[in-house]
Amino acid sequence: MSPVTAATTPPTKKVNLRTPEVMEAVAAEVQKHYRSLAVEYVRATGRALEAADMTVVLAKAFGFCYGVERAIDLAYAAAKVFKDKRIFLLGEIIHNPEVNEQLREMKIQSLKRHKEGYDLTGLTAEDVVIVPAFGAEVGTMDELKRIGCQTVDTTCGDVMSVWKRVRQYNKERITSIIHGKSSHEETMATSSRALSTDGLGHYLVVYNLEETDYVCNYIRNGGGKAEFLKKFEGAHSPGFDPEKHLQAVGVANQTTMMRGETEEVQRRIKKAIEDRFGEKKMGEHFRFFDTICGATQERQDALRDLLVEPPDLLLVVGGYNSSNTSHLAEMGEAKLPTYFIRNCTKMISTDEIEHYDQHAQKEKRTKGWLPKGKVKIGVTAGASCPNNVIEETIAKLFQFRGVDVKSLIPETST
Repeated sequence: MSPVTAATTPPTKKVNLRTPEVMEAVAAEVQKHYRSLAVEYVRATGRALEAADMTVVLAKAFGFCYGVERAIDLAYAAAKVFKDKRIFLLGEIIHNPEVNEQLREMKIQSLKRHKEGYDLTGLTAEDVVIVPAFGAEVGTMDELKRIGCQTVDTTCGDVMSVWKRVRQYNKERITSIIHGKSSHEETMATSSRALSTDGLGHYLVVYNLEETDYVCNYIRNGGGKAEFLKKFEGAHSPGFDPEKHLQAVGVANQTTMMRGETEEVQRRIKKAIEDRFGEKKMGEHFRFFDTICGATQERQDALRDLLVEPPDLLLVVGGYNSSNTSHLAEMGEAKLPTYFIRNCTKMISTDEIEHYDQHAQKEKRTKGWLPKGKVKIGVTAGASCPNNVIEETIAKLFQFRGVDVKSLIPETST
């Protein structure tokens, strides 16, 4: 990428997408695409839907969060305001295939990722580029500025709070240990903000408690540097040296991780630092800040409440590459038969369902998934799943029993 200087960076005109006229039109279009009367009724009343010996109960919090709604609104607004321009999107606006397909139908083109970042070849100052809710790496944003593209930044505020934290770690010359998935767009964007132009900023991404324990053992006892770097290949900053850069650390996280696991990562690393340097020197060697997304936590708490009196089975609806949705599926799998499905088409029949196996990282088919007779089914969805996809799932469940879900919604709700 070319260096960015005041002389080479074209000025970018500020455009207000949130005028009353634009947002009114956007609200109407978004509602048309994603509204669900059945979901709105259940959300408003807290009631289960019951018919033909089937009860469907939804978690109290599910589906679109504020950050996702804002990102979609801004993308729709861009399509209306910049009608005469080419509009591009860095990857996916959120991790939901239906939403991203809808944007493609609106002529918003997706820019693909390669190993070094997004392919920005061919972009000009006349083009519009939408930055997704996950954000984007510093290098990508700098290159867009250099080209002079009009950018529409939909980065979630919770993600930016994490960036603020790792920038502070960088300023204090503290290594950011990020609990997340190193290949996830959000974590890559966060990692880039843990770096510094002088090469003294560093990060390490840990995915789970097994990796955390490995790091903790190295902090306490040292070890083979080559083995460490190989284990975390692609998950650490350039020039990372575990012997030097694990002496002062600060914990942050991908906002969609499980709160309990992030807290355990923090606890274990804190204890390892204390064992190495002593309690009195903790202020010199350890930092931590709670950066879990509120909406993610709300959905996890709601599912936990639903599972207190477990239904017979659980359906988790959403994109397979959605981190917050995958964690909901993990929670369900620990308690009861759970099926992680992208949408209602995956429920092939009353006997067969196609669902995502997170361990094998591929879809599989299961027979005999829907019990005959009286059955209670729990349904939840990640923060990137639209209401209409949730309703279509519920509707198909009742369709299997010969019931039209619309008949279960009082006329005053429609």
